[in-house]
Amino acid sequence: MLMICMRQLKVLGPEELRDKVCIIVGTRPGIIKFSPIIREIEKRNMPSFIIHTGQHYSYNMDKLFFDELSLPQPKHRVPNVSSARYHGKQTAKMLEGIEAALLKEKPRLVLVGGDANTNLAGALAARKLHICVGHIEAGLRSGDWRMPEEHNRVMIDHISDLLFAPTEESKRNLVEEKVEGKRFVTGNTIVDAIEQNVVIAKAKSKIKEELGLKRGNYFLLTLHREENIDFKENLVDILKGIKMVAKVSNFGIIFPIHPRTKKRLRYFKLNSLVNSIKKLKIIDPTGYLDFLALLESSSLVLTDSGGIQEESCILRIPCVTLRESTERPETVKVGSNAVAGTKPKTIMNNVKTMVNVNRSWKNPFGEDASRKIVDIIEKELAL
Repeated sequence: MLMICMRQLKVLGPEELRDKVCIIVGTRPGIIKFSPIIREIEKRNMPSFIIHTGQHYSYNMDKLFFDELSLPQPKHRVPNVSSARYHGKQTAKMLEGIEAALLKEKPRLVLVGGDANTNLAGALAARKLHICVGHIEAGLRSGDWRMPEEHNRVMIDHISDLLFAPTEESKRNLVEEKVEGKRFVTGNTIVDAIEQNVVIAKAKSKIKEELGLKRGNYFLLTLHREENIDFKENLVDILKGIKMVAKVSNFGIIFPIHPRTKKRLRYFKLNSLVNSIKKLKIIDPTGYLDFLALLESSSLVLTDSGGIQEESCILRIPCVTLRESTERPETVKVGSNAVAGTKPKTIMNNVKTMVNVNRSWKNPFGEDASRKIVDIIEKELAL
């Protein structure tokens, strides 16, 4: 009778759940940040499996990440997500696919990490089934409500049971918002990921030799955020800023171009503006180890990525953020990052300042985050 009631309620009862952990990924930054967690779980022989939502548009690119980092391949993949153009449809497809996998596997815990639609879909699917939700990188806030990532962060935190905040500041955000789950300050798993993966990158990557680059003689550029590339005015301003930087600097600028950014440049008819930036070298998207090798040897990075703000801070590479706000204020406080916005002159001025900055800042993201998180999971769930 109890099982019938549970089915009518469309939830899983405690007696149906199995002692295993589900890890949900779907974006390359998510795979990177989960890589040390996955290794720690494997080291402890804790039963687990991975669901890949396919949020990023090339599964082959993501597969390369798993291969490069020697991670187990996902047990479940959500099909046809890349065909969804809008956030609602994309999230709905992922929600449906994740729910089906969770109903089959019945894990006691679902781990999501970060602020992509993947993580919102995973947290929602688990919450609706009454499966415990753990949010890695909880409590980050930019205060910029234009960002879909900001919507996701807030919603995921408020429906999570275990909240793994990377810093005391992110924990304060959770307290101030009266988030109800259990809050823990663990540090950020990106520190573990960088420490583990930069060794592999130095040993395996040949991209600097292929591009004829030497340590410290180039800038690195990444650009993919919706609020930048989907609005022509913002995209034009950023490109004009990059052009000004190229004129006043002796360094070339390496630009691994995101597929969506490439499409937007064509759609907005901006390729002539891009081609007028003499020192800009556009390359295809790289694998993670190649990108890490490029970042680690660059003189400065210009980016609108949250993860790269963290990675550059840990690697002691100055960062200029091409956004009006950041959910990583710790990087600004320690002096590794300047939030430049999108106006051309401001971008140039911030580059001039940051390229000469003292690089002796302290890493604000802690250490051993993966070990601490898995310790908490074992204790809270008695796994």
